[in-house]
Amino acid sequence: MNAMYGKRIENIYRLGIKELFSLRRDVVLLILICWAFSFAIYNAATGFSHDLKNASIAIADLDKSKLSRQIGDAFLQPFFKTPAEISEGDIDAAMDSGEYTFVLVIPPDFEKDLIAGHQPEIQLNIDATAMMQAGIGQGYVSNIIAQEVQTFMGGVSAYVAASHEPPTQLVTRYAYNENATSSWFTSAMEIINNITMLSIILSGAALIREREHGTIEHLLVMPLDPFEIMLAKVWANGLVILIASALSLFFVVELMLGVPIIGSKLLFLAGTMLYLFFATALGIFLATMTKSMPQFGLLFILVVLPMRMLSGGNTPLESMPETLQNIMQFVPSSHFVSFAQAILYRDAGIDVVWQEFLIVFVIAALFFAFSAMRFRKSIAAMR
Repeated sequence: MNAMYGKRIENIYRLGIKELFSLRRDVVLLILICWAFSFAIYNAATGFSHDLKNASIAIADLDKSKLSRQIGDAFLQPFFKTPAEISEGDIDAAMDSGEYTFVLVIPPDFEKDLIAGHQPEIQLNIDATAMMQAGIGQGYVSNIIAQEVQTFMGGVSAYVAASHEPPTQLVTRYAYNENATSSWFTSAMEIINNITMLSIILSGAALIREREHGTIEHLLVMPLDPFEIMLAKVWANGLVILIASALSLFFVVELMLGVPIIGSKLLFLAGTMLYLFFATALGIFLATMTKSMPQFGLLFILVVLPMRMLSGGNTPLESMPETLQNIMQFVPSSHFVSFAQAILYRDAGIDVVWQEFLIVFVIAALFFAFSAMRFRKSIAAMR
């Protein structure tokens, strides 16, 4: 009995080594792996920012008071370009031409009305075609104006200055990312997303490559069990993804991008190992449903992209419909995103994430067994 199990382990090991050699000769996949865990991570973190930067703004100052000049001087780089002066009659033409994203109109007697205890209004015109800057910038402009008015009025609002009631202040502090730097979040999430994408592609391509090259027939005449063939593909391709993830996390995220990883990288990689059993099994399952790489690619888009979008990496699960939230609880990728964020961002330990580790393990084991049955039938049909 021990000799039989020892032989099976040896077969799985040697078949896995064969997979690694086959992957080494596949230049396209090697380029894809290197790109996905290096340049793709860096570009995602630096090329697309959720932060406001160099927004164009103009101010139509109809008050010409000390406070209006103080407000104009508060718009500083790197968030805003130096504010341009504009007349009220030129606002429509400037907005229509897209010259400015924001145009602020300070009404006459603004400072005087504020001191008198009135509530004068400032008009902010926004070019909403610049959707990202428009959405974020409105909050920046409002906060800057409120802060300058409060400073001018001696630390209280105009209403409090008139009524002499004590103000209530809301103090916001960001946990784990004090400056709310988007690259800190984007870079780590890109690694998590690429783990899913590449593990499915590699394992599925490995099976399709066997069929296209005719080497699957060589395996069928050997005294090998389909389970051994599948497990070899899983551990070999999973090992490649695991190593690439670890290198990307250290060299790209921490060194190149300067993102502080406060959690345990070993615990994150341990959870990734559990998740890879599901992702690689899913790749093999999809490969058994198709006959060529183009078909596999189309099926990959239909399955993986919705799974990636609905796993909580782009939008929190809590903001999705309740029915969709319940469905995604049966998809390991949502739990993978959840415990990965907890570990990398919040320094969660095994005592916090063990339940999600267990859920991923159970679902991955069940789906692995299901994929193995499908793979066995696919192999039997070739004999």
